[in-house]
Amino acid sequence: MSLREYARKRNFEQTSEPTGRSRVRKSKKPRFVIQKHAATRLHYDFRLEMDGTLKSWAVPRGIPLKKGEKRLAVHVEDHPLAYADFEGTIPKGQYGGGTVMIWDYGTYELSERYPNKTLESGQLHFVLHGQKLEGEWGLVRLKSSEKDEWLLIKAGADATPISEELDDTSAVSQHSMAEIARTDATWESRPAKNKKRRRLSPGPVEMPKFVEPMLAKPVTTPPAGKWSYELKFDGYRAIALKGGDEVRLLSRNEKDLGKKFSVVTQAVAELGCRDAILDGEIVALDENGRPSFQLLQAYEKGEERPPLFYYAYDLLQLDGEDLRNRPLTERKAVLQELLEDGPETLRYSMPFDAELDDLLEQAKSFGLEGLIGKQADSHYESGRRTGAWIKLKLVSSQELVIGGYTPPAGGRKYFGAIIVGYYADNSLHFAAKVGSGFSEKALKELYHQFESLAREDCPFVDLPEKRNGRWGQAITPAEMRRCHWVDPTLVCQVQFTEWTQDGKLRQPVFQGLRTDKKPQDVVRE
Repeated sequence: MSLREYARKRNFEQTSEPTGRSRVRKSKKPRFVIQKHAATRLHYDFRLEMDGTLKSWAVPRGIPLKKGEKRLAVHVEDHPLAYADFEGTIPKGQYGGGTVMIWDYGTYELSERYPNKTLESGQLHFVLHGQKLEGEWGLVRLKSSEKDEWLLIKAGADATPISEELDDTSAVSQHSMAEIARTDATWESRPAKNKKRRRLSPGPVEMPKFVEPMLAKPVTTPPAGKWSYELKFDGYRAIALKGGDEVRLLSRNEKDLGKKFSVVTQAVAELGCRDAILDGEIVALDENGRPSFQLLQAYEKGEERPPLFYYAYDLLQLDGEDLRNRPLTERKAVLQELLEDGPETLRYSMPFDAELDDLLEQAKSFGLEGLIGKQADSHYESGRRTGAWIKLKLVSSQELVIGGYTPPAGGRKYFGAIIVGYYADNSLHFAAKVGSGFSEKALKELYHQFESLAREDCPFVDLPEKRNGRWGQAITPAEMRRCHWVDPTLVCQVQFTEWTQDGKLRQPVFQGLRTDKKPQDVVRE
């Protein structure tokens, strides 16, 4: 590729982006740069200096770090060498609009072990020497692809893991994505369309105070009344607070989620209002566009980079006005207008206009978790479970507290099953032994946490049980002697088929830890 495609997409009378004629000091060794780019979709731009340009690939799910790990890499237009030094914001409405971070940079060399592997042959093998990455990688073109798709493959040994904090830190400025978005560094690639903006009064803006979210009541069938239904997302409930250019993203128990999900805080900061309080859910989508809690946890750990969104379903405050006493339909209308020209990361949770049975059947066919029903004229009652909001689950799952574990058996390492329960009358009650759903990495990570939480006595008020239950979930005195106990501070998500008649979970499967709920708030749903 030449730079003609790059130039075709940009109006250099309007933009300060480098042209193909930009002069750059030649380096003794060819350079590479990886730019984290929060455009329509968050992705990583991988660029290699070659033949006087930056050969470029868009990598949607991030750089592979484990030996043999592969990531799709879409070959895009060549960029000028000067682009390697760009970090800043491309305004919305421009080509590639969004925040760009220099995630890593350095030099590279083609591997001497594979001298015949070249870009033209569809195979490259190279060694990176960067600020974050050091080691061997390869690029292989997919022969059957019509979109010039490649695979970026980790070769050699595993790379050093990248922490959440390091993943959101520039290798040049040390700024986060949210901090870069607030700077004045911008590149214009073409004139932005004029948009109708809200009139904002001058003066200082205070950060709104945290509002405890309203809760939904679990039901099997909805009570009488006029109900509005939305999807039940399998993600993290989060309250977004905006005051001027500052944004806070808090879980339902006021834990900070902003550092983990900076792409959401950055998007909220771009909203055209002075201040706002939004209620919504942070969601990771799988390749079929379905919410996935497992992918969300992998995003937290830096193992995956799926598309991430904040689905906003309520607006509690806007430009200093408290909206909680307005009917739901009015709050939703104002929210929809606010998000209409907002960043792609922010999505409006649309209520459905269809019969409940049809909605449930459709949600079931897509493998979704369920529906949330809301009374159309309901007010927002913070921290309360009044029944004005209900949840209809298609897949049974709930949070449970870990109070112990059993020893490993067979070829498994670390532990066999976790022992989980829920609170009732301020006491922890046993619900299940959960032995499936764990990866080797999850077993190891959980076990190391258990070691620091070890205790001598059993935290469950109703153990031991006199005899085994029908489904084999009971813990008898004989089995208790084999169990290990931990302080009940960890909350996990468990999927199951049903509650049995003796109050135990049938066929439970571990889905992941939850940091957004206090153990004492975990009750049987």
